[in-house]
Amino acid sequence: MIFLKKHLAEEGAIIAMCDEELIGMVLKQGRLLIDLDRYAAFYKGELVSEEKASAMVDGAEIRSANIVGERSVAVMMNKGIVAEGDVKKVGDVPFVQIFKMDF
Repeated sequence: MIFLKKHLAEEGAIIAMCDEELIGMVLKQGRLLIDLDRYAAFYKGELVSEEKASAMVDGAEIRSANIVGERSVAVMMNKGIVAEGDVKKVGDVPFVQIFKMDF
């Protein structure tokens, strides 16, 4: 299961997605840190299946996104929102951040 939360902003949605079992963990590798304990509330929205998460996310609405975990990243890749080259890892856990900017 995946936690999915949409934070609505004037410029578009901020999407937070995280594999359920990662909530409460602190992922660290070198200087890279993803604190899924302290910032759990940012990610803990609706607990959904991968299929429902896919149906709930529309690439056109995303202003920014924080995606953590194998299943969550796979949802975004399968929808064509994220490419394999966009994915980074902290330890063995894949993550991706998306930022859309208007110039």
